[in-house]
Amino acid sequence: MNTITRLLVYGIVAMSLSTLQAQVSQDSTKVQKSKNSARQDYINEQIQKLVALRVKVEEQEKQYLKQDIEDINKRLDKKEISAAEAENLKKEAATKRAKNIEDKLAIIDKKIAIYERSDKAYQVGLPKTEGDQTIIRIGGSEDTNESFIYIGKKEFDRPRPYDRRTTSDIVFAFGFNNALIEDQDLGDSPYKIAGSGFMELGYAWKTRIFDNTNFWRIKYGFSFQWNKLDVKDNQFFVNQNDEITLQEFPIELDKAKFRTTNLVFPVHLEFGPSKKIEREKYFRYSTRKKFKVGLGGYAGLNIGSMQKLKYKEDGNRIKNKQRGGFEVNEFVYGLSGYLAWGSTALYVKYDLNPLFKNQIVDQNNISVGIRFDMD
Repeated sequence: MNTITRLLVYGIVAMSLSTLQAQVSQDSTKVQKSKNSARQDYINEQIQKLVALRVKVEEQEKQYLKQDIEDINKRLDKKEISAAEAENLKKEAATKRAKNIEDKLAIIDKKIAIYERSDKAYQVGLPKTEGDQTIIRIGGSEDTNESFIYIGKKEFDRPRPYDRRTTSDIVFAFGFNNALIEDQDLGDSPYKIAGSGFMELGYAWKTRIFDNTNFWRIKYGFSFQWNKLDVKDNQFFVNQNDEITLQEFPIELDKAKFRTTNLVFPVHLEFGPSKKIEREKYFRYSTRKKFKVGLGGYAGLNIGSMQKLKYKEDGNRIKNKQRGGFEVNEFVYGLSGYLAWGSTALYVKYDLNPLFKNQIVDQNNISVGIRFDMD
């Protein structure tokens, strides 16, 4: 009996192992088919990308050739080169771009051929070409464009144009702020000289007016201006029936400040000498370490106003911020100008619009400070 039982057990175990082995074999076959399918999908995807890249390469090189010809024509118009020299330069540029297309397409075609012959995804890798490389560039050289920071494909880091007529700057200014009041000297102003200030932050473009000289430029852009008044003699602003007046605060004030925030669009006529820097592939005008003058004005909108009061009451420190409700003129406009050496300037701006819509006596904001145009 024991012998028969053992034989039955052995038979059942053998049948189970056989069934398990068959199942494992089937699962392994399915996994292998799935891997093969994924490899083929990957290969097909890469081939499609390379085919699309062939078209992009041709379009890109044609665009570069168009830019080359435009630069050559500009030099011809300015009589820097003769018509014969211009024609030779155009032929050289066309030959160069055609050769670039030929070489780049050959590399792409070789990659496609390797993918088509491959049966495993890990066998198809090729070293990236120089143009395919992703780069992070800080600064520049004669062979790169003039963006200070560039992140992206090296092939898209285009050469700087032959002539750059428009440049851009970040504008930052700060200094003293006060108000000119009708029939009143600035020394008698109800606002503290030292405690009242302004700040400006914006972005500006500068465009050369004439082709062959950089003496005259138009500077334009947008700026945020913050104008602050520090009120003297324990006074604060009060709105009475939409008329803004200064009144004495019932208890002693530690601080009483009033601030407006404006979004403006300045335009200046800038003039002054500059240095022409000429290179083989481009030229630029530089105003570094040069004297310049800017005269113009601005217009925009008031986007906020706030009065801030600080005082003690029953031993407690209280900060009271009152936003809006001061009948500030919504439309702001004025005159401004600067005297600069390089990127640093003495800056003056004056609001032609009164600060408040309704006042017994009009007062106009005026600011004097330092301005930096950082390119």
